[in-house]
Order: sequence, then C-alpha cells, then structure tokens
Amino acid sequence: MDDLSTNRAHWDALARVHGQDSYYDTAALVAGADALEDAESAAVGDVAGLDLLHLQSHIAFDSISLARRGAHVTCVDFSPESLAAAGHLADRCGVSLELVEADAAALPSTLDGRFDMVYSAIGVLSWIADLDAWMEGVFRALRPGGRFVLVELHPLYVTLDSTDPVRLDFPYAFDGPRRFDDPGSYADPDADVAATATVEYAHSLGEVVNAAIGAGLRIDALHEHLDVSRDGRGRLAPEPDGRFRLRISGELLPLQFTLLAGRPV
Repeated sequence: MDDLSTNRAHWDALARVHGQDSYYDTAALVAGADALEDAESAAVGDVAGLDLLHLQSHIAFDSISLARRGAHVTCVDFSPESLAAAGHLADRCGVSLELVEADAAALPSTLDGRFDMVYSAIGVLSWIADLDAWMEGVFRALRPGGRFVLVELHPLYVTLDSTDPVRLDFPYAFDGPRRFDDPGSYADPDADVAATATVEYAHSLGEVVNAAIGAGLRIDALHEHLDVSRDGRGRLAPEPDGRFRLRISGELLPLQFTLLAGRPV
C-alpha cells in the first residue's frame, strides 16, 4: 500500500469512529453549537455570502459552523468515509454542503478560481508530502482578491512528545516520511480504530511561509499563539483561566500559528 492509501485507510477508520456521538460532541453541534475556536473565528472574520473551500474538512464540524455563519461551503477531503459522515451530519444540522473527494495536494481543476476564501485548520499539514503542490492548489482555487486562512499546530509544539521531561519525537522541518503505528485516535486514545498505520511529514514555519510565497500568494499576517482555547494534541492541562499554554522551564512557547494570505488581484 502506498503512503497516500495508508493515510486514506486511517482517516476512513477515524471517520467511522468520529462520526459516532460518543467521540465528537455531535449532539451539541446539531443543537447549534459552533465548532470554531477563538483563533479560527478571529482569522475567518465575516464569511456571510462567501464561497468558501474547507480543505481537509474531515467530518465537517468547522464546515457546518461556517455554513451557519452564511458561507457557501465546499468540503474537500481524500477520505470517502469522512465525506459520507460529513454529509450525514450536515443533514442532521439542516446545512447544505458541497462534498468533493480529492487529494488536497492535487485539487481538481473544476475548483479553480471558484472561491473567496480557502480555509484549513488544525492538524492538516503533517499529512501533506508536497507542501508546494498543496499551496499551489490553494492559489488556484482562490479568485483574484480571495483570502487564504490557515490555523495550524505550531511545528515547535508538534516536535514534543513530553514536556516533563522534555522529549522530542518528531522533526521540526521536512525530512521525508515518518511512519507510525499507534493505537487510538487524537480525539480518544482508547478508541478502537481499525487502521492505525500512518505516514506523516514535518514542515517548519519557514517552509510553510515560503511555500505560500512560491505559489504566488501574498502574505498578509503571521501570528504565533502562546495560549489557545483548545489543545489540538491533547498533551496539556488547562490553566486556571481555562486556556492552554506550553511552558518549558517557565517560559512560554507557541502552540499554534495563523497564516493569513491572499491571491493578488
């Protein structure tokens, strides 16, 4: 099985688990809860009336929330099981989504120039072998003047296996594929996931920015977040104010970053 097929099998298996109410809080989403965290919400701003592409949408929690805010949302994911779960969940929420099965680094030409915004968030880049191709797809999908919003785990945080003691188990920058076979799911380490083998890739902050520039995108802002409302890796306990922070020897390190860019007119 090639690397892409290995990861697709894993995400198909995750979708079968995450689509159950006991793993993601689908009941709250159906009842009207918004899935976007504060950094994501601040980054997208007002999306009412926009044609929006959610890249690597999984089971579409964010997509549904963006559609409720008034966007016309197209979901792209390479996992057919994820898209099937997304469609079922959207129906339960009374939301209309366009679902497209595609490799995020090889978007079909039918998406070219269709969108006012491309959005992708939390845990997406480690599955991408060719970051340049991924950014080029973002550029092609945007209309001139369209915006790109990426909210992602900071690559420094992704390197950490443990904070006490400090131990690293992943590279900071791209060095080719890294293969893992770990049980469970990021949403539930005890989940019974049928396909656990994965192939993942590191991308440094500089590599991300340079890939965006190389694709023709204009960089508008890069924000590094020292505190977040949700720990995307499940490694940290919330502090008394409910926020998550990464402290090494008492000093704060970034947990997430937001990249805001656009396709020039």
